[in-house]
Amino acid sequence: MTQRSILITGCSSGIGLDAARTLHKRGWRVFATCRAEADCDRLRAEGLESFPLDYADESSIATALAEVLHRTGGTLDALYNNGAFACPGAVEDLPRGALRAIFETNFFGYHDLTRRVIPVMRAQGHGRIINCSSVLGLVGVKWRGAYVSTKFAMEGLTDVLRIEMADTPIKIILIEPGPIRTSIRANAIPHFERWIDWKASARADQYKALLKRLYEPATAPDRFELPPSAVTAKLVSALESPRPRARYFVTTPTYAMNIARRLLPTRMLDWVVAKG
Repeated sequence: MTQRSILITGCSSGIGLDAARTLHKRGWRVFATCRAEADCDRLRAEGLESFPLDYADESSIATALAEVLHRTGGTLDALYNNGAFACPGAVEDLPRGALRAIFETNFFGYHDLTRRVIPVMRAQGHGRIINCSSVLGLVGVKWRGAYVSTKFAMEGLTDVLRIEMADTPIKIILIEPGPIRTSIRANAIPHFERWIDWKASARADQYKALLKRLYEPATAPDRFELPPSAVTAKLVSALESPRPRARYFVTTPTYAMNIARRLLPTRMLDWVVAKG
């Protein structure tokens, strides 16, 4: 039996790293990509096939996919779009450049890579494209407007793509994590410092709580937080199930918010979300 292949983005840590390691152990041929060459070096030392892919750079996307196809002889069984970053801050304080930067990675990069992969999967007669979304693709939360907007956009585009691809053998799937133990908060600090002039904000006093969450170590884990392996378990189902679901939810808050957004009036949902 031919070894199944998958391209995974954002493998330097967290969800992507756990997915790459687990699928490799399950017998998949994993192409584990990262933005930084140093992270690729570390993964290669583990025995993974790794090379750079930066969603914000079109040439990087094209080069990475060309490398995959060169190594497989022109085939790819699955794509897991996973890499993303956050830029916390009040919506009124987000400059245009901040939104442009986060959309380049979290949305346009996903779309660009997906469009390049679809012809490969059409030609071979099968394939699965799995996009990693978030509970924040289902409901909005204050201070996370930039990240939320990219996930809402990706949810909509993925839904339409799934409908359009229903007449093909390509399956389009969303994974919806909630609070997962990753470094996304620490990784958000450089973006916050680059784009948010919080001291000049009308909400400067309110930013103090955000600064504490960003810069101070958590005193206790989120009671609903799960390890990245919880996401990988759903990824395995999405990849290996004969009839995969359109969506896979991870963590209690994601299940709860999916129900709440359908049943609650908008004002009530806003109140629930604001209470955390």
